[in-house]
Amino acid sequence: MTAEIGVIMKKYFGFASFKPGQAEIIASIRQQRDTLSVLPTGGGKSLCYQLPALVLPGITLVISPLIALMKDQVDALNIQGIAASLVNSSLSGKEVRTRLWQASQGEYKLLYVAPERLQSEQFNDLLRELPISLVAVDEAHCLSQWGHDFRPSYLGIGSWVASQARRPIIAAFTATATERVREDIVHSLGLQQPQVFVNSFDRPNLRFAVIKSGDRGQFITHYLKDHPEQSGIIYAATRKEVDRLHDNLIAQGVKAAKYHAGMNNQDRSTAQEDFIYDRIQAIVATNAFGLGIDKSNAAFVIHHNMPRHLEAYYQEAGRAGRDGEKADCILLYQPADIQMQKYLIEQSILSEQRKQVEYAKLQDMIDYCHTSGCLRAYILKYFGENPAAENCSNCSNCNDFEIQDVTIESQKVFSCIYRMRQQYGSSLVAAVLNGSRQKRIMELGFDGLSTYGILKEWTAAQTVEFIHLLAAEEYLHISTGQYPVVRLSPKAFPVLRGQEPVLIRMLPKPQAALPRDQILQALRSLRQTIAQQQQVPPYVVFSDKTLREMADRLPLEREAMLSITGVGEVKYDKYGRSFLELIGQYAGEKTISSEFQGESTEKRPRQKGPASKQKLEQAPPTREEKTPTHILSWQLFHTGQSVAEIARQRQRGIITIQGHLIQAAGEGYAVDWSQFITEQQEEQVLQAARQVGFEKLKPIKEILPDEIDYFMIKITLFKNGLKGSRVTGSDT
Repeated sequence: MTAEIGVIMKKYFGFASFKPGQAEIIASIRQQRDTLSVLPTGGGKSLCYQLPALVLPGITLVISPLIALMKDQVDALNIQGIAASLVNSSLSGKEVRTRLWQASQGEYKLLYVAPERLQSEQFNDLLRELPISLVAVDEAHCLSQWGHDFRPSYLGIGSWVASQARRPIIAAFTATATERVREDIVHSLGLQQPQVFVNSFDRPNLRFAVIKSGDRGQFITHYLKDHPEQSGIIYAATRKEVDRLHDNLIAQGVKAAKYHAGMNNQDRSTAQEDFIYDRIQAIVATNAFGLGIDKSNAAFVIHHNMPRHLEAYYQEAGRAGRDGEKADCILLYQPADIQMQKYLIEQSILSEQRKQVEYAKLQDMIDYCHTSGCLRAYILKYFGENPAAENCSNCSNCNDFEIQDVTIESQKVFSCIYRMRQQYGSSLVAAVLNGSRQKRIMELGFDGLSTYGILKEWTAAQTVEFIHLLAAEEYLHISTGQYPVVRLSPKAFPVLRGQEPVLIRMLPKPQAALPRDQILQALRSLRQTIAQQQQVPPYVVFSDKTLREMADRLPLEREAMLSITGVGEVKYDKYGRSFLELIGQYAGEKTISSEFQGESTEKRPRQKGPASKQKLEQAPPTREEKTPTHILSWQLFHTGQSVAEIARQRQRGIITIQGHLIQAAGEGYAVDWSQFITEQQEEQVLQAARQVGFEKLKPIKEILPDEIDYFMIKITLFKNGLKGSRVTGSDT
């Protein structure tokens, strides 16, 4: 560092030393070299062009994508005594001309503009009067179609630079860019013999975790109450989810704000300031929040949903721990996130080529959620960096996983995919393995395969989860597109032949002191005791299906118990703790937090059946797997549309759409029932059903208040594992 730079940096920015990588980048710009800089979030990339701007002659033009981001940086610079201004769409033509004239007179050292401005001939005529010495392109990944936030307006920057009579220095900056994205940036901007600086993406102070089970809202509430002195960000995928999460936190007494594009500017600004000034503990937001937010003491970033890209996830997660202190980056994954992201891709206006890029990046994100390896190492490898170790001792996988032999289970999956001619998706493969009686399986004759039902002790969600795990471990390949197909990778065939084992690091399964049947009998005995005490039939407490799932998965804490089919909030509060205590007597001490808890009792793949079955297995399927109609309805619902809106869009009856949601929930897709029925109303339905029985809906409806409709009755029966008359169909 030269004495001049050191004095200026201390005077205006208050820093006595550089962060890693900053000194080399600033030196390159001062030597008038085109420069590409990749510094992870929190690495201090803005200083790398703001500091040179103060020592270079003339003015630095900063190209930035967001009005809010420009304003925040300009306000901060002005507070620090640095003359800076911006030109955006909120200004009148007269104001734009005034600011550009002031810039030409040397009144500013930095001028922020949006890339769209460079396409205006009138604006360019005014820019020619400015002595521009440096053009800083912020968020440069927007130039690449392989970046996570491609913006066509950025593509014009390179041609604009080439048209200048006197070419300025070009410096491009981004927090996340793979090698392919970096190549696109260099080519698109026309950088001349650039110096490329890629700082380490590793943030050792961040602890990464992927959590796959339980109620996500409950997890967030408990986390905030367990960390009352810490503040952070909670990202959700849609405005509707942001509103719901925010309202729930407020109801729980948590100081929280929300931020999304559906709010007015004043409300967003207030929420942002409350977060920056520590007036609240958490801000619940869509991905519209975060760029340019220089809050160093965020102690956590929780993602309520899986993002579409690993670049976006790492940039958002990296907003935690910018002060170097330890911080948590937690991703709450559920399989429904995949369907939602695919739906959003298909509904976008992107070209088919661009959609394929999005699908490929989504698969990388899915693999991150399912990898059994070190989460930190996965991220570093994705960005082209070799991790120092394969065990960071600071992520959920490294700390909580243990090596398990899943060779037998893997052989069953591989064998089933092979017999299905590798032409179907994970959901249908799982359904065959689970022995589902779906109409489609019957039509295709897959119930005659030797692999049909060989994982019937697993739930559909567990089986799909295991398939994705095997894909993340490169035993399987899942194609991109709206209807992905699962195929065997070369790595799978030695396993099928019995030549290689499958040893994967996974969450430990609880070790039962007694066989499953004895645990199940103990659960039934407890249910009988409770039923006698409350003078209700045993199935009113929990259904047999619910008890069997408890015996299979052995939940040891509240969130895991709530993930069991038929265990709702009301029933958990009444009976759940008693069942947890009983299970705790039989299971190990470790808490279960993975959806994959099934354990096969078969030690070898089933032998081939009769010749007729062998002939069936050799017949290739005749068509590609399509999305079932009830899942299409669920996808629309999960993006925030109401039942009535979905019915109009799909030209179906409202009752049909309601039935679709219940059917989807029965297959493991997440549905927030709280927006249809309250806990008090659910209890009313249960009381009525106890009086008249559970088999028919009409008698239940007749003794309930008018505001409780048939759909609310169906929801209650479904949530509590009770039988009604065609719960997904007729109301009579």
